[in-house]
Amino acid sequence: MNKKLFVLLVILMSLSLLGIIFVQVYWIRTSINDKEEQFSRTVTDILDKVADRVEMMEMKEYSDRLASMVDSVEPKSTQFRNFLFVDRDLNSDEILFYSHGILEEDYNISSTFFDNTTGEDTTTLRNYTSKRTKAVFKEEYGLDGKSFNRLTPIQRMEKIGGLTSIERAAWEDVFMEYAKTRPIHKRVSKQELELLLSQELSNRNINIDYEYGVYSQGYPTKIRSNKFKFSGVKMYKAPIFEDSEGYTSFSLLLTFPTMKRFIFSSIMKMALLSLVFTLVIMIAYTSAIYQLIKQKRISEIKSDFINNMTHEFKTPIATINLAVEAIRNPKSIEDKEKVLRYLGMIRDENKRMHAQVENVLRISKLEKNQLDINKDRVDMHDIIGDAIAHVELIVQDRGGYVNAHLDAERSDVLANDMHMTNVIVNILDNAVKYSPETPKIDVFTEVVKNNIIIKVQDQGAGMSKAVLKKVFEKFYREHTGDIHNVKGHGLGLAYVKRIIEDHQGEVYAESEKGKGSTFFIKLPLI
Repeated sequence: MNKKLFVLLVILMSLSLLGIIFVQVYWIRTSINDKEEQFSRTVTDILDKVADRVEMMEMKEYSDRLASMVDSVEPKSTQFRNFLFVDRDLNSDEILFYSHGILEEDYNISSTFFDNTTGEDTTTLRNYTSKRTKAVFKEEYGLDGKSFNRLTPIQRMEKIGGLTSIERAAWEDVFMEYAKTRPIHKRVSKQELELLLSQELSNRNINIDYEYGVYSQGYPTKIRSNKFKFSGVKMYKAPIFEDSEGYTSFSLLLTFPTMKRFIFSSIMKMALLSLVFTLVIMIAYTSAIYQLIKQKRISEIKSDFINNMTHEFKTPIATINLAVEAIRNPKSIEDKEKVLRYLGMIRDENKRMHAQVENVLRISKLEKNQLDINKDRVDMHDIIGDAIAHVELIVQDRGGYVNAHLDAERSDVLANDMHMTNVIVNILDNAVKYSPETPKIDVFTEVVKNNIIIKVQDQGAGMSKAVLKKVFEKFYREHTGDIHNVKGHGLGLAYVKRIIEDHQGEVYAESEKGKGSTFFIKLPLI
């Protein structure tokens, strides 16, 4: 994939993910704000209703007291006025009778009813009761058409009323002015207020703890809950005990200590669902980016592998071509010694290419589980000796050494002789390749519990921590300047890992840049 296109794709996907996260966060914040506004409207409505009910209860209490007192006191004087009219419909022979009587009763009520402080002994109170009657009669006639002089009622309505709306307004105004003189704790009790608040909140499905208080011109009164505090917590406020002109010095305050938690819990399910979907998208995005990076890296590794394989085959092919051309030379063909030398070169280079192809095929078969590995009882010390013999000439040619320190008391394992030899050879070959100076290699063995530990230590270039994490990955090779300055195709250590794991063993490495590397192989003993 083109590098610029890859970067652009990653940027676009990142922006899309950030946009989704922003939208989700914005939606949650908006939902919380909407819920808070809805909650505020509901609580404000509840406070208004509670205040109205408290005022109505107070007024009803005094109305009942007044009615009870009126019933127990005989009026000093009464006066009844009755107005009526009678009308007859000649067409239907119906007679309409309508009357309206007004009873006026005059009382002298003790001033203690209103807790009057003026010193007057009585309060003038008149009670007016109206009685309205509407009746319709029909005059009866006999068969001869003559009247029987008898009226039959066919409709009758009677209504007894008390105060008119104007009279009630006057009564309420007087009562409100009087009520102002009473202390707040005598106008409403904590129990009544708590009951009304609990009922209204329950009716609106607001089942959370609350604190309340009645304040007078900013100062607390006795009517408040035990934990109520006039603090920075959001408070809901409504006027209470208003007079006829809408003025009052009292305010009913309400707070909810767990309001935030209640509001958030109301959208918790949708918020969690939204967060889950966002998390799924983030996981998918991360996976997609990881796969893109992985595919890009694999693409680069494969290109590197092809370049290295081309380089690995190019030199043997060139050598073979030169040897063939030399043999075809009439002068050379007569020189048997030269011909044999050239034929040996062709054979060696052919073996070299064959070995490269075999390594690739071996890894491919391992990945497809098509490689048959027969295991027998083998001595790891013998295998290590054979492996050292494979690289000893190369090491000596470069002026180095391979020293074996085989100190393990037991060394028999269940393994495949050929593959295990290839494993040790690959590790030794890796140590030789990455020793820029004279190769200096030591091989150690020891027994730990029921396992044999094989340690191959070199004093070469070493590896960084980043390289150490990937050294056993297929096709991976550390670049050191020119891509082809160290021959190989990145399959040797991948092959080592697969074979060791197939033998129920472990392989790992320790290294420090510039100080060499140490490879460890752990295999179970038998």
